[in-house]
Amino acid sequence: MNDSVRIHATAIVEHNVRIGDRTSVWDGVHIRHGANIGSDCIVGEKTYIAYDVVVGNLCKINANVYLCAGVTLHDGVMVAAHTVFTNDLLPRATDPDIRELRSSDPDEATLTTTVGRGATIGANCTIGPGVTLGAFCMIGMGSVVTRDVPSNALVAGNPARLTGLICSCGQLVLRADEAGHLPAGSHSCECGREVTSP
Repeated sequence: MNDSVRIHATAIVEHNVRIGDRTSVWDGVHIRHGANIGSDCIVGEKTYIAYDVVVGNLCKINANVYLCAGVTLHDGVMVAAHTVFTNDLLPRATDPDIRELRSSDPDEATLTTTVGRGATIGANCTIGPGVTLGAFCMIGMGSVVTRDVPSNALVAGNPARLTGLICSCGQLVLRADEAGHLPAGSHSCECGREVTSP
């Protein structure tokens, strides 16, 4: 870390954490060992970033976000406040006979989650284990994501379903029909970009 990195006095940054140039880490943040945070990022107050999590450059992670082990955010991702990532396919506190606590270390039931470049995750979302969120997709606030989301898809709800096609500029290009289908092909956004249906 260098002098361009800003870390609030109340943040906990464990050993072997890499934080890129000009990144700001705000109050009450906890970043676990081995995490890798890119340059020009904002990590909002009271956010938890687990060990070995990877965050790309130019990411905005708002307040009270929980990034569990196994999460990778590519460049330009926005994660809004109170979003929770999960990674355990078989979540249990104890062994099957309830004699001792299960280890929190990753095992065969721990899945990884990847968020593609430029994606946006709205406030109060829950991201299920083992999913991939495509580049420039947008997850509506309060959504529960239980399966992969294609690039440039707009999804919302519980469970999250395809509701539209979104441009990298953030504008809605097309709405999906009631069955959650989009017309195939390339579609023009008001900004002039072309967006291809998933």
